[in-house]
Amino acid sequence: MTQLNRHFYVAIMAGGIGSRFWPFSRTDYPKQFLDMLNTGKTLLQWTYERFLPLVPAENIYVITHEQYADLVAEQLPALPADNIVAEPSRKNTAPCVAYISHKIHKKDPLASIICAPADHLILDQVSFINSCLIALQFVENHNALVTLGITPTRPDTGYGYIQFETQQVADNVYPVKTFTEKPNLDIARTFLKSGDFLWNAGIFVWQSKSILAALKEHLPEVDELFVAEEAALNTPLEKEVIEVIYSQCTNISIDYGIMEKADNVYVIPSNFGWSDLGTWASAYDNLEKDYLGNAVQGKNVMVIDSTNSMVKAPHDKLVLLQGLDDFIVIDTHDVLLICKKDKEQQIKDYVAEVKRHKGDRYL
Repeated sequence: MTQLNRHFYVAIMAGGIGSRFWPFSRTDYPKQFLDMLNTGKTLLQWTYERFLPLVPAENIYVITHEQYADLVAEQLPALPADNIVAEPSRKNTAPCVAYISHKIHKKDPLASIICAPADHLILDQVSFINSCLIALQFVENHNALVTLGITPTRPDTGYGYIQFETQQVADNVYPVKTFTEKPNLDIARTFLKSGDFLWNAGIFVWQSKSILAALKEHLPEVDELFVAEEAALNTPLEKEVIEVIYSQCTNISIDYGIMEKADNVYVIPSNFGWSDLGTWASAYDNLEKDYLGNAVQGKNVMVIDSTNSMVKAPHDKLVLLQGLDDFIVIDTHDVLLICKKDKEQQIKDYVAEVKRHKGDRYL
């Protein structure tokens, strides 16, 4: 079966701290390990299960901060211990990709790898698997770095955008023209009208040899650190050398370090019910709401004269809200956040304020 090709691998990136979901997501227990949408499973568990029809279970790796290695093991008991790859520090996605790509390539030089975040929501599993298979089949036959792009449904300023050439090079595979960071609303509207822009989902597919060649060309200072210690990968010496490597690694994203510079980047326009669940508003969009547009999580929450608001509270706490419109209310055992929905992009800034005035206790 193509779906279980032994040279297909998945690297799930699960090291972030999810600060935009504070105070529910905390440094010691971030959003990928939480049941954000009341489904009975955490985002990491959903992500892991999403890939099981596509690659052999033993070819799924989770790369995370060493602080979370035990959480990964607890939530994914079927995952072999050796497939939990621990980073000693957070250095963004380029070192993360370099580490897992060198590690897998040493084990299997014919590897094709899907790199995907652990905290995304994908509603249409069949379409998602189909897009991944198109990407895997394309990279098997081409020296290509492929990203999955989402057909935009609104002029969203919270996502990066990918502009693509309109002439496809294979079935639903298009060359990438440009990457654009999060635009302002006017530019986002222009992108939507033009029809040749996609949201950047941050899901990448490539052969290990292709991404290693790109690292060597565009991020040699990162690549050389791993090449120098390649012999230690997949041995008992790995942990020790990775600590040395990470202490010297540049903090840089794979988008900025590689994808925006390489000339062999392609995109697959996709529609699989995707959300990056990056903010409370994106969670609100995906939760069930009452007839007044309120999304309520908590058995003892009472909402009076309120509309279009999101409320999350412990089941054993009575919370009564009156007169709120377009608010986010998140109540935990030690923090209460009340925030206008249109200000929630600033929650990261509020967390920085809390740290400055109250230290790490509430983070």
